Amino acid sequence: MDQKAARPPSNLFYQSRARRPLLDRAEGVYLWDVDGNRYLDGSSGAMVSNIGHSNPRVLAAMRDQMDKATFGYRLHFENEPAETLARRVAGLMPDGLDRVFFVSGGSEAVESALKLARQWAVATDQASRWKVISRYPSYHGSTLGALAVTGMALMTAPFSPMLREMPRIPAPTCYLDRDPLSMDERGLRYAEMLRQEILRQGPETVLGFIMEPVGGASTGALVAPDPYYARIREICDEFGILLIYDEVMSGAGRTGKFLAAEHWGIRPDIVVVSKGFAAGYAPLGAMIADRALVDPVLDNGGFIHGYTYAGNPLSCAAGLAVLDEILERDLMGNAARIGDHLKAELTGLMAHYPFIGDVRGRGLLLAFELVSERDTMAPLPVSDNAYIRLVEHAYERGLIIYSRRTRGGREGDHFLVCPPMIATEDHVAEIMDKLTASFDALSDELGLPKGNG
Repeated sequence: MDQKAARPPSNLFYQSRARRPLLDRAEGVYLWDVDGNRYLDGSSGAMVSNIGHSNPRVLAAMRDQMDKATFGYRLHFENEPAETLARRVAGLMPDGLDRVFFVSGGSEAVESALKLARQWAVATDQASRWKVISRYPSYHGSTLGALAVTGMALMTAPFSPMLREMPRIPAPTCYLDRDPLSMDERGLRYAEMLRQEILRQGPETVLGFIMEPVGGASTGALVAPDPYYARIREICDEFGILLIYDEVMSGAGRTGKFLAAEHWGIRPDIVVVSKGFAAGYAPLGAMIADRALVDPVLDNGGFIHGYTYAGNPLSCAAGLAVLDEILERDLMGNAARIGDHLKAELTGLMAHYPFIGDVRGRGLLLAFELVSERDTMAPLPVSDNAYIRLVEHAYERGLIIYSRRTRGGREGDHFLVCPPMIATEDHVAEIMDKLTASFDALSDELGLPKGNG
């Protein structure tokens, strides 16, 4: 009997009404449903399970902590896992970013960063600064503060009466541009848009600029040309504006460095991490800030912000064990090596499937985008729902990938392929076999062309 039909109606509600198989167990890069069907976790869930599932070391660390204490309120007690993890994380940051505030997830981390930035401005006699510029498209979380800097109308429009929406500049989607400029010149052109927007808003009113160094779900692993990053930092410095890096998805080693910022030698003023930070073993994220921002806030009455589970000992114990796995097993090195191999394999598919318009990303944060015409990068018809159909074809073949629409969330079908950082070449081969079969099925369903490559 079909397990979905046999189950009682669910009281849970999420985005979709469709029922999924009931999860039974997970190990390494695989998950099994209760009928014994195996799925390769080609997206690490939502780019979360960086070290794979059911890691014995992490589970043992969590059991040990459970025997001691699972909760101690941060205003009543310090706890060793939180203190140790904060010290270890600070040691992995650029110099000066050594003040850590733990949260339960990415939206909370972004919210914390926005509130710290504002309180720093107030504490340093810069109360006129309150605007945080972001990019369009972008995604920075689902709390109201994080939505205010999110550039995705489909997600923000219902809540617009409740938001103080912030200024936005275009994300550096240089791969879509059809002009005579080089990629480096395009990158600098996009960076200059920040300077123009600061001047338009009034520099005395602008508090910060928030960006993902490697894009997530809104832009599909978007990487700007190298000069973009340094120029953005220069512009922020010119006007005394805080640079906030949202590394919720790109951080914790997924791009081959602990922070994606390291690829360009950039020192942001505030960094937020989550997702792979505790790799799905417990809810955990962090805001890491320059002490020069935190100290004036503490001296001015304290940080007016907090969460009940901030610094939870069980979550921090999990985070410590995840960090040990990442560092001691050189999973960042593996993410770089396997990521290069997987990216080359994905790029190779472009010869056979002309509707693959672009392959991009860094390390094991990779994506490809489907188009109706590669020369113009015109998107597939919205009515094709390719971003849903390809995911379903892959799912039926035991491969999980993650999709969104790149161009403001309304069109432009992209797919994130981001297996855990423990992935091997054999896993890549399995991903490619299942993905190729899924492309063939999508091509047949939608009448998309195939090449002879």
